[in-house]
Amino acid sequence: MDITDASDATRTNGPGEGPPRPTILLRTIAVVGIALSLFQLYGAGVQPLGLFYQRPIHLGFILVLCFLINPATGPERPRGALGWAIDGPLLLGSVLVGYWVPANIDAIANAIFPRTQDVAVGIITTLLVLEASRRAIGPTITVIGAVFVVYAFAGNRGELPFLSDFMPGILNHRGYSLDRLASQLTLGAEGIYGIPLGVAATFVFIFVLFGAFLEVTGAGKFFIDLAYATTGRQRGGPAKAAVLASAGMGSISGSAIANVVTTGAFTIPLMKRLGYRPAQAGGIEAAASTGGQIMPPLMGAGAFLISEFTRTPYIEIVVISIFPAVLYFGTVYLLVHIAAAKRGLEGLPSEDLPDTRRVLMEGWHFLLPLVVLVWLLVAGYSPLRVGYYAILSVIAAAVVRAVASFLVAGPTLAGARELVRTGISRLMEALELGARNAVAVSVACALAGIIVGVVGLTGLGLKFSAMMLAFSGGNILLALLLVALASLILGMGLPVTAAYIVLIVLVGPALTKEFGLPLIVAHLVVFWWSQDSNVTPPVALAGFAGAAIAGSPPMETSVQAWKFAKGLYLVPLFMVFNEPIVTGGPVPLVVWNGLIAILALAALAAALEGYLFAPLPHWQRLAITVAAVAVFWPHLVAEALGAAVIAAVLGTNLVMARRASAAGAAPLPR
Repeated sequence: MDITDASDATRTNGPGEGPPRPTILLRTIAVVGIALSLFQLYGAGVQPLGLFYQRPIHLGFILVLCFLINPATGPERPRGALGWAIDGPLLLGSVLVGYWVPANIDAIANAIFPRTQDVAVGIITTLLVLEASRRAIGPTITVIGAVFVVYAFAGNRGELPFLSDFMPGILNHRGYSLDRLASQLTLGAEGIYGIPLGVAATFVFIFVLFGAFLEVTGAGKFFIDLAYATTGRQRGGPAKAAVLASAGMGSISGSAIANVVTTGAFTIPLMKRLGYRPAQAGGIEAAASTGGQIMPPLMGAGAFLISEFTRTPYIEIVVISIFPAVLYFGTVYLLVHIAAAKRGLEGLPSEDLPDTRRVLMEGWHFLLPLVVLVWLLVAGYSPLRVGYYAILSVIAAAVVRAVASFLVAGPTLAGARELVRTGISRLMEALELGARNAVAVSVACALAGIIVGVVGLTGLGLKFSAMMLAFSGGNILLALLLVALASLILGMGLPVTAAYIVLIVLVGPALTKEFGLPLIVAHLVVFWWSQDSNVTPPVALAGFAGAAIAGSPPMETSVQAWKFAKGLYLVPLFMVFNEPIVTGGPVPLVVWNGLIAILALAALAAALEGYLFAPLPHWQRLAITVAAVAVFWPHLVAEALGAAVIAAVLGTNLVMARRASAAGAAPLPR
């Protein structure tokens, strides 16, 4: 919602004045959002639309929503006459973007050279996407997109030939004209209307809408209550509930910050009440919420993008991502348990927790859409059709539940009217919320299309691969370190989805062709490391959100988030050096790799905290750290020796804990 316009709506007008404009604006936003959601539902379940109909119309709607929600004057000031003088032409241009390509598709397809009017609309489209990204996401991503546009012009035959003198030899290229770049970005499927926006306009939107319907009908509260009911009595219960609730919410929302705000509002105060330090509570929530981006079935937009880029069926991406996601959440869960054990924290009393049976009785219908979603995916339906039917199942489950409650309470005419009114209101709210939630990701994907288009036009991807190979000297560890650093730097200005797209376009060819990684492993590694800006200082967006709720210093909270999110960095390394956990293979080999992965991550968690069942002496911490590195090494003897050392040390630690317990003295934390 436009904060300024919403606040202005409360002002009283003078005599004779009409209704306040902000109210009209909010209604306009609602109408546009609902229209966009209905258009998407039509394309998903009624009549599939062609590429050059679906994507431009979707982009037109998104741009209109973006400029309506984010005024030119900023969020703190009324839009006023000046604001409308700026935004009015932008809104008209956005409508033109959605209309032009579908209305002129035959003329565009049959033209040997791009027509002047098509080039003009292409320039308008590019400028609108850049401005929309500035408003919806921030200035950094706009600057990055503009730099790529300038780079396309920087050549002897381009619009800015003088810039070629400033380009290092490997980055130099011929340069391109305005007409050529506009055609590349807006008159084909290699620029703005390429794969990123295509995924956002189909799979991502329909599942974002699915999440909006679950949110409006109360699924978020159900998952949080269920997590508390099942883990609240355990040691460090609220922190463990945060991990499970974030896994459940993340599988729906696919947004780290949304997870922090949603689940953190409940979990962080309870963690503080139990005895966790504020920064620790905020960091735990941020680390757990970041896992929502890698948690199937949604994985933000990741699963759909990986599927499109690698030409791998979506259900396969979901299946191979389950175990790595479990490893990540298992590591966070173990770190939370160790932190609680070291501090001697207990769980919450039963009277402060919801009853598991009651929670399931009141919210069982929220599980039905998830069952339908998984069943349809396994049955081989397309992700787009699966999302469509999943939304219908949410609506059906909510209607059945509401009607049942209405009948139990005693049907009356007034009650029936209220039931219908509430149902329609919730339906409209979900349709609008889904469209609003999709603005940022669609704008990010459109801007990523500019970058992808320039990379394809100039051959920058191959040049970047050559530089990466030269800097790393052919060493895979150094190459992966470069990828991790690049993902962190890109993450400072780009959202996760855009960072993944840009990074995989630039480094993907090197990882697969030069270093021999399987295509799916390369994409998963880049996607996982694109999440690190959520929890890695100095820019830790989820950590900052957790700090705001916990009332703790942002940097200290980010450091805690970084500590608890260690699996985000380690699991991708295990994918690289122990490929069978992703690519499959003989069952004994897959089982072996799965077991040693669990063992190695448990060892690293214990070494990091210096505690598991009892305090770990320094030499044991060093021993299991070295052994964990050996487990990561792709050699059977090294893996076996490392696993044996870890098992021996942790077994010794368990014996020490039991002896201390038998002696009547609990082991003291160090």
